[in-house]
Amino acid sequence: MNPFIVSLLYDAIPVATSPLPAVSGFQFWFSTAVFFFTFVLVATEKIHKTTAVLLGAVLMLCVLLPGPGHKTSRKDHPAGEKTAVTAVDTPRLSPMDQAILEKYEKSDVFARYVNFDVIFTLAGMMVIVNILSKTGLFQYVAIKSVKFAGGRPVPSMVLLVIATAVLSAFLDNVTTILLVAPVSFVVASSMKMNPIPFLLAETMASNIGGTSTLIGDPPNLIIGSAVGLDFMAFLCNLAPFILFLLGVFCACLYFYYRKRMFVTVEQRAHIMEMNENSAITDASTLKRAGTVMSLTLVGFILHGFAGIQPCVIAMGGAALCLLVCKVNVEEIFEKLEWGTLFFFIGLFIVVEGATYSGLIGKVGMLFEFTRGWDPIFIILAVMWCCAAIVMVVNNVSFTAVVVSLVMVYLQSGSGMEAFGGNLPLQHLFWWGIALAVCLAGNFTAVGAAANLLSVGIAEQNGHKLSFVDFLKFGVPVSFGSMVLASAYIAVRYWLFRA
Repeated sequence: MNPFIVSLLYDAIPVATSPLPAVSGFQFWFSTAVFFFTFVLVATEKIHKTTAVLLGAVLMLCVLLPGPGHKTSRKDHPAGEKTAVTAVDTPRLSPMDQAILEKYEKSDVFARYVNFDVIFTLAGMMVIVNILSKTGLFQYVAIKSVKFAGGRPVPSMVLLVIATAVLSAFLDNVTTILLVAPVSFVVASSMKMNPIPFLLAETMASNIGGTSTLIGDPPNLIIGSAVGLDFMAFLCNLAPFILFLLGVFCACLYFYYRKRMFVTVEQRAHIMEMNENSAITDASTLKRAGTVMSLTLVGFILHGFAGIQPCVIAMGGAALCLLVCKVNVEEIFEKLEWGTLFFFIGLFIVVEGATYSGLIGKVGMLFEFTRGWDPIFIILAVMWCCAAIVMVVNNVSFTAVVVSLVMVYLQSGSGMEAFGGNLPLQHLFWWGIALAVCLAGNFTAVGAAANLLSVGIAEQNGHKLSFVDFLKFGVPVSFGSMVLASAYIAVRYWLFRA
């Protein structure tokens, strides 16, 4: 359900504590089958993930989800979900709020069920990044890092990891890997070394660095948009820990590889001869797009104070970048990751169908076994459950589901008992989930989109990166990250009470 409409009715309709199916038996089981079948297709990659979720979305819209003109009432929805209802059902709403609800009743299905804040934030940042990528900026940063390390392999790896993590905090992880990986292959080739350790380390770093901000990793964007956590909230609560985690990761890389990687003086000299300035292909566009990117990041930092949605900041930055940079607009839009955008659109609808049918509510009732537990044990248990599931399910698609489940749980009896009325504690819950779904994406090759891309890039360059090879690198990194993340959440709870 549209988050704005849901929030509008929080004070108008009492919350029930036992979510029940909202539809007939056939529709409930149909939506259940569509939901699970869609996620099986996404996890197994029998067909493209975007095709899978769009197919599931169409089935949900045709059979289950109401469209314009449908009059909804409380008996049509899960008892635990506050939804749009007619003016007759909401006598306490003001005339203005009733008008909003009437307008919602006439909205098309995509406006009802898709979180366009996420869609347009992603699209806007894609435009800016596509323009910047044509200037050679990111290749410049990578080459400069390697030369700063003096052409030595282990310091070069560490600096490339740091550069990747920093870039991933503000760019899409997939884009970061696309930009940094080619340089890593050039560097490894010059050193006559296997590029796979470089590629794996950068992939892990992209998922670690992306955890630190609202826009760094799609799961964070889903959580932030659904819960109302802004850019500064993520930056203040997650970035300090991620910096610490990145330091630990770099230290582990250094001590593990320092006696395993060697280069000759001639090979180092060849690296030092690389000209980073030659990577810059369009200095004028770099200055203009870089300025716009800086202004956009400032906008993200201030959007919570100004009350402006992230999508407005991102699309404003994209429009300004297209205006001031001399680029082919049609070409820029052709290179947008349309598959990713449509994947999100279909995913939102599939999850909304499962919520509307009452499936999410019934699954959310499984949390009832935690009644009486200390909140920190609930948070840690959910974090590790999320981590285990992300091992086999893409973290973006799983995040959309777990957000709905946790929101249902927080409105249930056991959820109100453990977290009710304590907003900082609820936020700590969300920080724990964000850390789990992002960091656990490093477990396997299917855990995050950047992982799958790295496998593909390796194969394109003649290097096989098997599932087992990725697992050997990913399991210790992810397990260690989860242990430290759990300790961070526990310390915040016990010492600072969130």
